[in-house]
Amino acid sequence: MTATAERPVAEAPAMATTLPAILLDRARSQPTEVALRKKELGRWKEYDWRTYATRAARIAGGLRALGVQTGHRVAIHAENRPGWVMADLAIQGIGAVSVGIYPTSPEAEVAYLMDHSGAAVLIAEDEEQLDKALAVRHELPGLRTIVVIDTRGVDMADDMLMSLEELESLGHDASLDSFAAEVARVDPAQAAVIVYTSGTTGPPKGAMISHANLIAATQSASVQFAVGPNDEVLSYLPLCHIAERLVSVINAVGVGYTVNFGEGGESFVTDLQEVQPTFFLGVPRVWEKFMAGVEIRMADASRTKQAIYRSWMKRGAKIAQSRMDGGLGPGGKVSYFIGWLLLYRSVRKKLGLLRVREALSGAAPISPQVLEYFWALGVPVREGYGQTENTAQATITPIDDVRIGKVGRAVPGSEIAISAEGEILTRGPGVFLGYHNDPAATAETVDADGWLHTGDVGELDADGFLTITDRMKDIIITAGGKNVSPSEIENKLKVSPYIREAIVIGDRRKYLTALIGIEGDTVGNWASRRNLMFTTYADLASKPEVVELLHEAVTDANADLAQVETIKAFRLLPKELDQEDGEVTATQKVKRKAITEEFGTLIESMYQGGGTA
Repeated sequence: MTATAERPVAEAPAMATTLPAILLDRARSQPTEVALRKKELGRWKEYDWRTYATRAARIAGGLRALGVQTGHRVAIHAENRPGWVMADLAIQGIGAVSVGIYPTSPEAEVAYLMDHSGAAVLIAEDEEQLDKALAVRHELPGLRTIVVIDTRGVDMADDMLMSLEELESLGHDASLDSFAAEVARVDPAQAAVIVYTSGTTGPPKGAMISHANLIAATQSASVQFAVGPNDEVLSYLPLCHIAERLVSVINAVGVGYTVNFGEGGESFVTDLQEVQPTFFLGVPRVWEKFMAGVEIRMADASRTKQAIYRSWMKRGAKIAQSRMDGGLGPGGKVSYFIGWLLLYRSVRKKLGLLRVREALSGAAPISPQVLEYFWALGVPVREGYGQTENTAQATITPIDDVRIGKVGRAVPGSEIAISAEGEILTRGPGVFLGYHNDPAATAETVDADGWLHTGDVGELDADGFLTITDRMKDIIITAGGKNVSPSEIENKLKVSPYIREAIVIGDRRKYLTALIGIEGDTVGNWASRRNLMFTTYADLASKPEVVELLHEAVTDANADLAQVETIKAFRLLPKELDQEDGEVTATQKVKRKAITEEFGTLIESMYQGGGTA
């Protein structure tokens, strides 16, 4: 190891040893305060902490009646909703292990995850998710029961099926006291959840995260974020991903704020505008989409509005720098207030970020330009770094020392190190127990000294701030022997509102090229304003005018790159990348190997005749 950084453990409030225990404490101490909200048919339904805990207790009792014992796995296959988190806490509360399945997972992946985890019970959301399980149940001899949350359209005559109401009825006699007795017997060192990794280079691996790991994450959140019972979040990223689990379950129960579940999908924008959360987590794709949307709307605005936008975004960038350095002086506050009246308030309200005081970007690297954009609007987006395998507990950017391009310093009680090969290593209370049924992969990932080998390449500065370069397996070595980080180049390309995906190619090649996926909405809007007719995504991407538009975006990105990093040629993808086609994971991470195989002909065309961008 060539560099290390450590932060001392900050004072954190005393906590119970499991999340269900904290849930029970909240049910006693703040029984009537709102814990969850769910939007159905345009109306919001509220659940207080006592209801949350009571229903978790009944689900737990029902699972016990079905024969679920300590260590058994129970899978949840649903969109974000109160039933998901209630079931999650119920499963953990009886010492069983909760296994999340992405709602977008196709049948084959459902079969793999159910079989690999050995889940005997599946909690499925509705007819759509149930059909996937029924299609593959002949491959799952260990599956005994499927619990359906929403039974509309479902023929419940099948002996394997029961409704969530029926499950809760089985546990109807369970009280908060009896549930508390179950929870008290749970060993904090044992697995609480299995979170399956995205599987960009192979089958997903099941990361076993203990109750103690979850409590460590809760304690870290209480120190790192200025949030409390009066705060609100919108739950919209998949709950089986560690990042959303952290916000909507782990921190929510630990801190006691309200979690809102919208109607999802195309309603996301409306849901966000209605909730106006105070604490918001966005993956880079979300922040990029927000920024692209504003930029496109401003392109259609009047000249006066465009002038105000350009002027106050420029001033906002200067104000943001002072805020990043620790605070605004009187002049900065006055300037921001004027900008708030003229621009920032209206833009943030339309985005649904009017009330945001704490904002995070995680799960993947984000372009510095995107972060700078939101800081100029007054949205304090901080980067954090973590993985499923360390319960998303590695680094966080301090609110009073924001350094764009770096992902912060080690979270309380954790250590960061850089190996001789440049790999980022982490160690601390968030490091997982290992991979389910895969001791070999576990031994490769966590060494004898407890260091988690992340697979990421990075650097630590003298102040302990971490910079992530790329994934070790993604580093490109050109024919000339130059090491190039594709993610940095891809992020520069994706700053353009017209680019959704960018996959840089060039390993063992003479120069770099890129496959680019257009942003259908914004490019479509651009084409419509120019009376450029098109029918499908493929038709739009094939238009010479669109190719020229993207040529300008690539040229702009190249201007900020070293000569060896510049894109010498590109091709537009003829389709949107899709999970069911094996091109991206459920979290929209590109499967590079699959892409290079599927679009091999396009790639080779860029290396014939020298190539030009």
